[in-house]
Amino acid sequence: MVPKKRKRRESFGAIRQRSSGRYQASYVGPDGERHNAPQTFDGITDARGWLAVQQARILDGTWSEFDTARAESSGKGKALTFGSYAEDWISTRTNRHGEHLRPRTASEYRRLLAGSLRPFADSRLTAITPDQVRSWYSTLIAAGTKTQAARAYELLKSILSTAVADGRIKVNPCQIRGAASASTGKKTEPPTPSELQAILNAITPRFRAAVVLAAWTGVRYGELTELRRRDIEIVSDDESQSIVVNVSRGVTHVTGQGFIVGRTKSEAGVRAIVLPPHVNDIVTEHLSEFVGRSADSLLFPSADGGGHLAQSAFWKHWNPARIAAGRQDMPWHALRHYGATRAALAGATLKELQSRLGHSTVAAAMRYQHTAGRDEELARRMSELA
Repeated sequence: MVPKKRKRRESFGAIRQRSSGRYQASYVGPDGERHNAPQTFDGITDARGWLAVQQARILDGTWSEFDTARAESSGKGKALTFGSYAEDWISTRTNRHGEHLRPRTASEYRRLLAGSLRPFADSRLTAITPDQVRSWYSTLIAAGTKTQAARAYELLKSILSTAVADGRIKVNPCQIRGAASASTGKKTEPPTPSELQAILNAITPRFRAAVVLAAWTGVRYGELTELRRRDIEIVSDDESQSIVVNVSRGVTHVTGQGFIVGRTKSEAGVRAIVLPPHVNDIVTEHLSEFVGRSADSLLFPSADGGGHLAQSAFWKHWNPARIAAGRQDMPWHALRHYGATRAALAGATLKELQSRLGHSTVAAAMRYQHTAGRDEELARRMSELA
């Protein structure tokens, strides 16, 4: 009888043959945990070679728990789909302050995943290639959705950048230069003073103050519709009256969750803005006629007075007013541009514009200065000196 050959015991680590015939190698590291090779091997010699490398790293002190975990994650990434990884990314994503994504942001990201990024949902992370990304992006651009394509690409790149850091993939396949900043090239044109007056004349009276505040303070819609009586500070002396609008919160509407009140878009969004005196009367009249006596009363509540004003509900009042002004093309956001432009024309510095609009950087403020007609003013002054 032929004696049964005894299985060799490895001097370091362990090797087992799987049902597929391939070999799986593992070892217990300095951390006391068992670590598996990120891939299986065709032959036992290859498996032993991998174990020898790991043993050498431990002996010479170059073994790293972090690097080992990344290598193991990379192996797992071969079967991990983009859709699954992206959902986990959204759920665990934090900013530099250690805060999770805001509900509105998370909802927007999930909308992009279910829409523009849907072609990648079932793709393995390791299977997404630069060619595939370029083809997908080109299709979106050809469909005329430049802004949407830029947002989707930026999200895709961010998610896959994290996958690289996690060791799931080696290289980010998003390599299209400038793709995240593509736009339609359309500029938001603010109303002229006469167009703004036409809007004020045509809009429902209880929203005249909303137009004034948006146009002369530059508050965002979510900031405007969360303003309450206590946020309007009236400072009077014997000769004049000033109105200060204190912005410290914003409201967003998230599908399935309703209205959510939170902080402003950024820390810079918390600000105090002084109204130009010539529109003070419109605001004080609004406080007297349309706002409840409680300090917590919303300035612009919903029709039933019980909650926040949805943009879809406000549209019924805004659209006829802009049509009456001959500006069917003008979005509500154009009033924010108007306020920034007028402040720039009044001589506001970039820092002052940044503070007034609640921007974290001066980049947006620079854009508003470019639209302020300064070149025309310079040309006029040059002519006077001729």
